[in-house]
Formats: sequence, structure tokens, C-alpha cells
Amino acid sequence: MSTVPHASHWGSFTAVREADGSVGVRPHPDDPDPSALLANLPVAATGRARVLRPHVRRGWWEDGAGPDERRGRDEFLAVGWDELLDRLAAEYRRVLDTDGPEAVFGGSYGWASAGRFHHAQSQLHRFLNCLGGATRSSGTYSHGTAEVLLPHVLGSLEALVSPTAWSVVEATTELVIAVGGLPAKNAQVASGGISRHEVAGRLRGARARGAEFVLVSPLRDDLAAELDADWYAVEPGTDTALLLAMSHVLVTEGLHDEEFLRTHCAGPEEFLASLRGGDDGVEKTPEWAAPLTGISAERIRALARRAAAGRTLVTLSWSVPRARFGEQPLWAAIAFAALLGQIGLPGGGFGHGYGSTGGVARRAGSLALPTLPQFGDPLRRRIPVARIADALLHPGEEYAVDGRTETYPRLRLVHWAGGNPFHHHQDLQRLQRAFRAADTVVVHEPFWTSTARHADVVLAATTTMERVDLGAARYDDRVIAMGRVHEPLGQARDDYAVLAALAQRLGVGERFTEGRTAQQWVEHLYEQWREGPAARAGIDAPPYAGFVAAGELVLPPEPTERVLLASFRADPQRHPLRTPSGRIELHSAVVAGFGYDDCPGHPVWREPEERPDAAFPLHLVANNPAGRLHSQLDHGATSQASKVAGREPLRMHPADVRARGLVAGQVVVVRSRRGSCLAGLVASADVREGVAQMSTGAWFDPVAGAAAGVTCGHGNVNVLTTDTGTSRLAQGCTGQHAAVEVSSFDGPVPRVTVFDQPVTSGA
Repeated sequence: MSTVPHASHWGSFTAVREADGSVGVRPHPDDPDPSALLANLPVAATGRARVLRPHVRRGWWEDGAGPDERRGRDEFLAVGWDELLDRLAAEYRRVLDTDGPEAVFGGSYGWASAGRFHHAQSQLHRFLNCLGGATRSSGTYSHGTAEVLLPHVLGSLEALVSPTAWSVVEATTELVIAVGGLPAKNAQVASGGISRHEVAGRLRGARARGAEFVLVSPLRDDLAAELDADWYAVEPGTDTALLLAMSHVLVTEGLHDEEFLRTHCAGPEEFLASLRGGDDGVEKTPEWAAPLTGISAERIRALARRAAAGRTLVTLSWSVPRARFGEQPLWAAIAFAALLGQIGLPGGGFGHGYGSTGGVARRAGSLALPTLPQFGDPLRRRIPVARIADALLHPGEEYAVDGRTETYPRLRLVHWAGGNPFHHHQDLQRLQRAFRAADTVVVHEPFWTSTARHADVVLAATTTMERVDLGAARYDDRVIAMGRVHEPLGQARDDYAVLAALAQRLGVGERFTEGRTAQQWVEHLYEQWREGPAARAGIDAPPYAGFVAAGELVLPPEPTERVLLASFRADPQRHPLRTPSGRIELHSAVVAGFGYDDCPGHPVWREPEERPDAAFPLHLVANNPAGRLHSQLDHGATSQASKVAGREPLRMHPADVRARGLVAGQVVVVRSRRGSCLAGLVASADVREGVAQMSTGAWFDPVAGAAAGVTCGHGNVNVLTTDTGTSRLAQGCTGQHAAVEVSSFDGPVPRVTVFDQPVTSGA
């Protein structure tokens, strides 16, 4: 038996390598609340669903590049690395010579590894920059809307990445209004790794001190039961209406802070006029909001008054803006917090993303971390990340984003590493059509995900446990010496080795590698960091050999009393925000000047375009899963244990289950206007009546779906969701909601096939 320290996005751990080759996992000994997701890791050390050697799609190999309806259905050929890389290099030359670097798309941002060197996006972007750049994505599926809106309203992304520290919330907040909740499952995950999961403990500490919690969500378990929250079971997609009505109460009852509005806010007059009906002639009273939200006018008034009575923190999860007009609830939450006048005070104000990952509101992250140089992107061509299908389907078409008119490039070669768009993206049948429109699709994958199955070239990639790396995150207090747990399975290679070989064939090998092996790069990055940022911060880090021997480096503590916008509040003249006015923009003249009716210059109510109706009477909430990180290791033990009848679970209120003559535990069909899938039914009173909840991340299985007469036989919720932007401002992801109907599945239940090896041939 051997033990090796390692890191993952859901926690640092020690991997235990047994004599029979199997791998076990022990959580970091200092972690007070280890993630159950660690139990998914051992399956990665087996051959199940692994891409064990490089493959190509038969049609691409034999007939050449070009749009192809067989993509996603074709047979794969197992080929040798050298001949495959030769062919791929020739395809790169063809595309670059014919159409230039903007015809290459380099995606995605990915969660493939917590390591600083073997970060797939960094590797791919470095490679592409050596070739003159490529079209890339901007923003994220998680919070792309906030990335565009917050700079207009608050001047930066500080409320997103560094809100008031948990320690301050625990010690001072009297009331937490959690719009979208603070789900414990999301706090178990943090990009780049996390050694101590502390969110649950901080919330318990605040409750023990006397803090009270209000949950605004259609799902009661979006906040831990031990916090004894007052549940506002809001109709999905109506958070904006609730917040505007609460704002109306503050103003009409004189509970708002007029001085704060005068000294720290721009455009309060326009916003207040809007509350009185200045935009549409409808006053935003609690009586107006009650039938929209499903919350009585009396309860809306009571919550607004309660918020004004003490130190109140308004939080908005990353999930809430992932809907059509998603800018509006985010802006409305900031406006409500501004009316309370507590922004910049300890324990009060606003924060976006508390509980969305375990890293939000922890360390400030002021210490620079080891980073692989990217050279800079010479092309600087971007499309919003959630618009990749639009770009592939509509080359040359104009679209609006953040005040600009852009044009989708003609993307011929799509090179994907570190992500799984057949998890992240919406309307998967549309995404299938988009992938078939490209000339060539290249994917680095350890596993036969649906993204790999829709590619032409599948480059067999190693997993994190087959690599040596540095684990570090800006909000964590450890740097982890990530050791190799086991040798690569089959012929899998590191992304770096694959890209180095491809770069060599394209004449940029020396620039890409700088003459270093992967191991030499890891040592180099560590030593650069040790002698640079660490030394300047007064950290006595050992040389690399000593670091590896110790297994980790504990970083010194940072100040933990950070309060969002405290300096601005204390003196807005000396510490203005980076907005045109230097203040919080309750009305933005810049945004208003864009002329977007789907996102005007201040928070407004916009009726969702897809609402439940007679054909699709249930409101689907598609949230993040508890059993895995996104779609990663869906075949792992924790994820598989969460399945019902071998499918992704669908939760409904018992009354909705009975009304359809269904029985918990059975396989059901979920249908929307875009597609359908099988799911395993769960009856739960934690789900608002009229709502169905299903998590993202089940691997898309159209083969099992075809056998059942549905789009996906495994339960990928994104066959149901819509692929459209939040608005012309942010063009963010809208995968949170859909209108659906649920019925019994009465035929033979097909076997899930997506974890099998695909049909292949070749020596």
C-alpha cells in the first residue's frame, strides 16, 4: 500500500494505492466537513468508461473534414498517436491557411483538474496563442450574467468573488435573506481545490448566536433544516417581482435610507419612479406581486419590514440569474440592499454567490499563485460562452452583447479540452446540430462522455490522479504537492504531452514547451512562485524537494474581517466605485443608452417567456447536483447512489405525484417543448407544489433514449432547457428553468449505455 497527497475541486485528500491496484481516498485530516464527492474518485482509476487510446470517427478519417450528420452516430477507429497527430496537424494547417486563426475555437474553461500546471484551459490557450490565437469564450455558465452586469452597477466583480467574509456574517448578521438559498451541496465544491469545508459551520455559528434566516426558493432544502429558516416558496422565475414589491414597501412606509441613496447611489429617482409604475403604469405593490410569486401580500410586507428592523444581508445564489432576464433579480437584489442602506456595514448589504461554492467569502486571495504563462492572445476574438451553438449554426450573423454589435465567426475547427458542453449547454438536440456543422471537432477526454462521442478526434487524456502537479486556490490556505497516484491507463497522455507533440508538428514546439518536460514545468512554476510572490509575502517556502516531502505548504492567515464596499461606504469621495458616477448605479445611463428592451437601465419586471401552461403545467428547476461536480464522474459511487431506477432523480411534490397517478421510485418521462428524457421519480414535500426539480450532469444517452422513444434515456435535464441568452446585455446562460410535463413510462426500460465503450474498430 502507498499513500499520495492530492487535490480535487471537492477537497484535498490522500489517495491510498492498494496492492491490487485499486485506489481509496482519505479526506484531508484538517477538513471539518469532508465532501461525499470524494467517493466518486476511485472509479477514475479503473477502465470503466475510460478512453484508453486515441480514436477518430470513421467518417472523418476516411472522407475528410467537413460538416457531417454522422457526427455523434458514427463508428470510431482506434489509431496510433503519431498518425493521428500527423492528420490533426494537417487539418490545423488547412484551416489556418484557408480561414485564419479566428476559424479555430478553443474551449472551454473546464473543471478537469485542480492543478495549476495541468489546467486544461491554460494548456490549450497557450498552445493556440503560439499559433496566432483563436476564437475563445468569455464568461461562464455559472455567473456569466453577473460578470457583465456587476461592473455597470457596482464597478467591479468584488461582490461576486470577494463579498463580506463568512467570519463577519457569522459574528454580526441578524437576518439573512437567501434568495436562491445557501445549499450545502454547492459549498462542497470549489474551483482549484479546498482543504477545509467551513460554510456549514459558519451558518451554524450564526444561528447559534441568534441570526435568523429567510429562504426564498421553490426548494425548501436549499437551506439546511438546522437553520430553521422561514420558507418563502416563491414561484420559480419571479424573484424580481418579490424584490421590487419589498422595495416598494420600504419606500412607501419610509423604511428606506434616503441619506444613503443621496450620497452613495446614482439614479435613485428613476428606480423609485419605476416602482411607482413609471415604466409600465403598474405600481409594484405587494398586491401586484402576490399572484406572480405565490407569496401573499401580507408576507411580502412582513419580510420587508423585518429586513429594515436590523442588520440584514441579502444574498443571491449564482443560480437565480441563470434564466431569461436574469440580470433583473440580481440588479433588484442590489437595489433592495441599497434601500436598506446597509451596504458596506459589517454583516449587512449584499452578496452574490454565498454558498454557491465553498470558496466564496473565505480568504481574500491576495497572494499570487503559480500560473502557466499564456503569452497573451494575439487575436482577442471572443463569444459569450453560452452562445457556442449560435456561433456554429449562424456564422456571419450579428448579435448584440453589452452595448456592442458583434458577428459570429465561421468556426471550422473546434478544439475542446477540460470541459463537457453536453453537460453545460442547453437544448442538447440543438447542440448536436451545432457540432455537426463544424468541419472538425477535437476533444481531450479521459472518459467517453457525450462530448467525446460527438467528436471527430478523441485524444485519450490522463486524469488528475495520473499526473504530478501543484494544487492551489486563491481562497484556500494550502498549496498541495499533488503526487501521481497511479500510472496512466492504456495509452492516455497528459494534455501537455499531446499539445507539445502537435505544436512540434506545427513548427511552434520549442515556444510551447520552452524545452521543459511536464515535471520540469511543475518544479519551475513552484520555484518561481517560491522565490517571487511567496518570498515577497514573507512566506518561507521550502525548495521543491522539501515541499514534495512535506506534501503541502500551509499559508499564513489573511485578515478575515473583510466587509464588501466598506471603504466606499466610509468615504465615497476618496474611494469611489469604478462606475461612471463613482456610486452604486440603481439606474445606469450607460445600460439605458444601449436601448435594450429586454434589459433597460434599472431593475424591472419582465414576464418569463416560457411559463407553465395546459400542455406543460409544471415549472422545472434544473439545479446543480448533490452527487457529483457538474457531470464529472457520473459513474462514481456517490453519483450512482443518488440515481433512482438507474436514472437521474426527478423530485415533485406528493400532490403533483398523486394528481398524475404516479408512484415514487418508478421511471417517468419528462417532456418540454424541446425534448424529453427518462427519470426516476421522487416524491418530496421539500419541493413547491407545481414545481419539478431535476439536477444537471447525468451523462447524455441518446442511444438509450432512442430505445425508449425519448431524447435521453438517462436523464440529462438539458434536453429540456432552452438555449437562449438572458438578454442582449449579458447573453448569459438560461438553463435554470423550463415548462415540463411528467408522465408514466410504460414500456421496457432501456439499459443506460453511455458508460459503455462505444462501437470501435481498429488495431
